[in-house]
Amino acid sequence: MGGKITYFFLATVLVLVFGVVAMEGVLLLLTGEPAAMGMGAVAFLLPGVGGWFLYQNTRFARRANRLAAELEAEGGLPADELTRTPGGRIDRDSADEVFARRKAETEDTPDDWRCWFRLAVAYHDARDTPRARKAMQRAITLHGGGTA
Repeated sequence: MGGKITYFFLATVLVLVFGVVAMEGVLLLLTGEPAAMGMGAVAFLLPGVGGWFLYQNTRFARRANRLAAELEAEGGLPADELTRTPGGRIDRDSADEVFARRKAETEDTPDDWRCWFRLAVAYHDARDTPRARKAMQRAITLHGGGTA
């Protein structure tokens, strides 16, 4: 629950910053000077692009959480089967072993969103965030959630 509160707080702060940038853009447009008006126009683009990224990220997280809840209800959520160092970090060899199993499972049944979800978790445990995100997007698509 702490992660959701932090995400909501940071998203709210980001939206407030977008509002301040947009207001500054209005002030720059009202100056009447060409250079300031150009900067004011760009100031409207930044909140638009940032808002789009925030929306896409929130949508992705909600869909991934929905899949996790469904998989947990089915009893198929991957358990923490990784060995850890005394400091609590994931042992690299253990992560590689679990990853190899998850990858083979996904290659055997490439149309099962559950396998792709578990592969995404394995990628995340191996600290390969871009591939984890792509695997989760594939799971969402296979589940019927459209593109992430």
